[in-house]
Amino acid sequence: MLGRTPGNIVATRPLRDGVISDYTVTEKMLKHFINKVCGKFLFAPRIMICIPSQVTEVERKAVIDAASQAGARKVYLIEEPIAAAIGAGIDISRACGNMVVDIGGGTTDIAVISLGGSVVNTSLKVAGDKFDEAIVKYIKRKHNIMIGERTAEDLKMSIGCVYPKIQDTEMDIRGRDLITGLPKTVTIYSSEMLEALIETAMMIVDAVHSVLERTPPELAADISDKGIYMTGGGCLVDGLDKLLQEKTGINVMIAQDTVSCVALGTGKALDNLDALEGKG
Repeated sequence: MLGRTPGNIVATRPLRDGVISDYTVTEKMLKHFINKVCGKFLFAPRIMICIPSQVTEVERKAVIDAASQAGARKVYLIEEPIAAAIGAGIDISRACGNMVVDIGGGTTDIAVISLGGSVVNTSLKVAGDKFDEAIVKYIKRKHNIMIGERTAEDLKMSIGCVYPKIQDTEMDIRGRDLITGLPKTVTIYSSEMLEALIETAMMIVDAVHSVLERTPPELAADISDKGIYMTGGGCLVDGLDKLLQEKTGINVMIAQDTVSCVALGTGKALDNLDALEGKG
């Protein structure tokens, strides 16, 4: 529905950059999800929500309040990279370092995890949405055509890449010509996508680099031995793993079922709540 609604319907995104941007709508959305899962049961459920690793106390409280208002009995928070690591099937309870790079829609979370907690972490507001914005800006600048978020996402998923491809692929897109104001079709090549996305991708690579610089030497040795795990939908941009591997010199693996890793990990953590609470 984004970009295709009449005046009386507003398509909004209550979460932006990994945090709540519209409190009321978020609360209503959570209420809807809780009702969908629990039906009209009388009990209030326990809820676990994953948050970016470096949110402020105010943003943390907003998440807890929204879930409580939506009908939660108790709200638990888990950091996204830890949930992603659990979802990817990594045993995080052992005393060895695992590095997880979780590229979602709003934020990229990078963490070195050992003994069930993050040792060094960082969170930056550069992820899938920023890739889309970069594509919109590039096509506006180079072809004088205005495209919407949906078309930008289709381009990113079909021919987007951040590492030179052996064979150049192409895709036709339609948008509004900024000079004539009329609809126009142009052909975009993956080499152009590389030009549009490389700057944003390098921000993520630099962030990974800075986390590695701050990692204790013993854990850094574990990471160079085991490799870096990538999760989240954003890591499916073609060539992002190759780019990271080339710049860090460490083997990079993309987790299975990468899009659902964080959700699955949060579910597993909720199943083992008693163990977590005992630890706490």
